[in-house]
Amino acid sequence: MLRLHGIVGRSSDPQFRGPLHRLEHSGCIELLYVPPEDAGRKRFRLSTDRGTDCAVSLGRGEELSDGALLFIDDHRAIVARFGEQRLWRLQPRDAAAALQLGWHAGNLHWRVRFEESRLIVLLDGPLETYRSRIRMLLDDGSVEDDAGV
Repeated sequence: MLRLHGIVGRSSDPQFRGPLHRLEHSGCIELLYVPPEDAGRKRFRLSTDRGTDCAVSLGRGEELSDGALLFIDDHRAIVARFGEQRLWRLQPRDAAAALQLGWHAGNLHWRVRFEESRLIVLLDGPLETYRSRIRMLLDDGSVEDDAGV
């Protein structure tokens, strides 16, 4: 269990942009999704999207917000997100489409999981932004889009 006390800053703070950008390219940013019912709590225990068990405690004057940076070092950062992880399910038509989809997902540094023959994209931004990046695969029917995010 990783004990996290206090808020280090915000992921949008200028002093963290460079380090977070490097960590993002290495796939070393973990997201801690805080359910709405826990948003006002000063102490809670949750796991990140990568499975790190975190015990979070906040000071009296601190208030957790979406994008709060809870931990950062040279190897990893943990950022709080409100709500639940949004998922986008993609079903390639055949093996060739699966290769193309995998190539795009890798080059775009998407966080993904696999569910049988489907690719599950863990969304960190607007779905339409993701769709626009593989629009050609969606439009020609190579990949079926499960819009039920």
